[in-house]
Amino acid sequence: MFTGLVEQTGILLARQGSRLTVRPEHPFVSPEVGESIAVNGCCLTAERFGSDGSVEFFTLAETLRRTNLGALKLGSPVNLERALSAGARLGGHIVQGHVDAAARLRSLRRLPDGDVEFAVELPPELAPEIALKGSVALDGVSLTVAAVEKEFFAVRLIPQTLNVTALKERKAGDLINLETDVIAKYLRRQLALLMPEKSRRPTWNDLHEAGLL
Repeated sequence: MFTGLVEQTGILLARQGSRLTVRPEHPFVSPEVGESIAVNGCCLTAERFGSDGSVEFFTLAETLRRTNLGALKLGSPVNLERALSAGARLGGHIVQGHVDAAARLRSLRRLPDGDVEFAVELPPELAPEIALKGSVALDGVSLTVAAVEKEFFAVRLIPQTLNVTALKERKAGDLINLETDVIAKYLRRQLALLMPEKSRRPTWNDLHEAGLL
């Protein structure tokens, strides 16, 4: 479990078959073999720590196919976050590290107030899980949805977020790992079970009977 608050960035050093090697900007303190580390928002298991601080992960072919980890060029920056410890502050939102899709960054623009807006293509199958003012993780970064359109959604990044994450290196056309809010997933599942025919919108009574109100 993660929070979407990136601890540091690293560099993708190697990708050989199903193995990835990442070198963090700063070696992890008291690293443990077998611990979970989110790499661009994708939960991976650390299998070996090198003397230079690098970390080697084993990844499934499915992971490389569904995320941008299989497409990134060697030398690309990646976001890193160790798993949330019990009692720690949940400063972002609940992030599982289970990437739903590698979505394409449609455009980015700097706003008058200094923030940068990312417009990200919205996969149709994930549209019900993206809501205005809801939470979303992009490359493992916890962000708030600022706008939702039919084919894309937008988030705004403050300068601090850009400065300390790998998102500052992203450009239009790049693939970004997308994880929707886990609460939205469960809500969508409950509504699907409640209304399998999908022939009408849910009523307040439907939501009450489902225990959602």
